[in-house]
Amino acid sequence: MKQSVLLTITSVLTLLLLTLHLADDIVYGFEKGVPSNLLAVPIAVIWLYGTLVLAERRSCYVIVLLGSLLGAYVPYIHFRLAGGVLGHEIAKSSGALFWVWTLLAIGVCAVFSVILSAQGLWKLQWGRSRKSELESR
Repeated sequence: MKQSVLLTITSVLTLLLLTLHLADDIVYGFEKGVPSNLLAVPIAVIWLYGTLVLAERRSCYVIVLLGSLLGAYVPYIHFRLAGGVLGHEIAKSSGALFWVWTLLAIGVCAVFSVILSAQGLWKLQWGRSRKSELESR
């Protein structure tokens, strides 16, 4: 499968999982349902625009790289804060499995997206320097 297609799939999947997880956080009280949570909307729009509209461009790789690094940090935050996942009331609720699963899936998809976007940037950089080398001969 083409690397840019993989990046699109993993990036959109990471974004979907992050929004589901944020909604879960609000429902279970880990996050307060305040207007500042709506900051996630423009971030998600920029990330989605970068992934789908700017595909295979440098700006796409940079946006996805930054968003995925942010996404990869989410599981770390939850497992470190408030005594970890098990120290929080959500661990005792009926939705704990989905909540923890989304954290793990976010981590996997986000790190994979980081790798793919870094490779895309690397190939873009290498391809341009190679083209200019060949043109100068």
